Amino acid sequence: MSDITTIAPTLTAKDFATDQEVRWCPGCGDYSILAQVQKIMPGIGVPRENIVIVSGIGCSSRFPYYMNTYGMHSIHGRATAIASGLKAARPDLSVWIVTGDGDSLSIGGNHTIHLLRRNFDVNVLLFNNQIYGLTKGQYSPTSEESKVTKSTPYGSIDHPFNPLALAMGADATFIARSMDRDPKHLQETLVRSHKHKGASLLEIYQNCNIFNDGAFEVFTEKSSKPEEVLFLEQGKPLVFGAQRNKGIKLDGFRPVVVELSEGVSADDLWVHDERDFYKAQILTRMFDDPRIPGHLPRPFGVFYETDRPCYEDVMASQIEQVQTTKGKGDLDKLLRGRETWTIN
Repeated sequence: MSDITTIAPTLTAKDFATDQEVRWCPGCGDYSILAQVQKIMPGIGVPRENIVIVSGIGCSSRFPYYMNTYGMHSIHGRATAIASGLKAARPDLSVWIVTGDGDSLSIGGNHTIHLLRRNFDVNVLLFNNQIYGLTKGQYSPTSEESKVTKSTPYGSIDHPFNPLALAMGADATFIARSMDRDPKHLQETLVRSHKHKGASLLEIYQNCNIFNDGAFEVFTEKSSKPEEVLFLEQGKPLVFGAQRNKGIKLDGFRPVVVELSEGVSADDLWVHDERDFYKAQILTRMFDDPRIPGHLPRPFGVFYETDRPCYEDVMASQIEQVQTTKGKGDLDKLLRGRETWTIN
């Protein structure tokens, strides 16, 4: 017997890149998201052969071609359904779903909410650019009201989805938000998403510089970001501002902005708790239009995390219990049975 131990090679971000030409428009936010995913993959402790990326349809859904893992470019809105089946059959795999705001919230909206409520242990990366980019600039389910596009020449009259509020309504067990132009924060939230046992939904603000350029500029530009972005940190007060001189207090159930001064200190502010279901709902509703005077900052980070059994684990347990008490089922007997229905 040999005493030689095989040591797995140390992987780098380059090991997760393929030889395919990355084909997004120059300047697209998808390039940054791809780079951050490739950077965090070597550190999650999962072999490449056990990682699967499933996408739907849209610009973001080219993602599997550029990741040196297993992957599937599936059908419009159904990446969540396909990933659910994969996780049920192979619970040992690390399954990632890459989707866009149109793919996951329009044709795929039904599948998205059911994936979240079932709580499969998968990671959903929702690229939100508030537009249909692949089909050349129609408004999407997250486009703001009065949005002028090719399909809404006089302005959209639809009320937009708030993706994280929708996820809370579907009883998701992990909800977070990040942005393409903050690589460090995006990497941190990607790692947190992976570590969560259950369905994680990470909304990523992604700039479409061709059809909706600057949609999130107020949250990403150095000149405005400190005043418009509230970074959530577990166990820390909600402080923001270029001088870290502003904070969020609760007036009953209503969040209000206060100035930190001699009369108000950080000790008086709302302290973030990722396990607080009720306060998480308030945070998801801090969705003010930044053009409105006196608006609230937009939160980024982990809004909510809780523990709930995963669908695939409960299913496996149920199958084992039934087989122990009743034995294995007979598929041939079921198919050849004489159960019939008469339709008049």
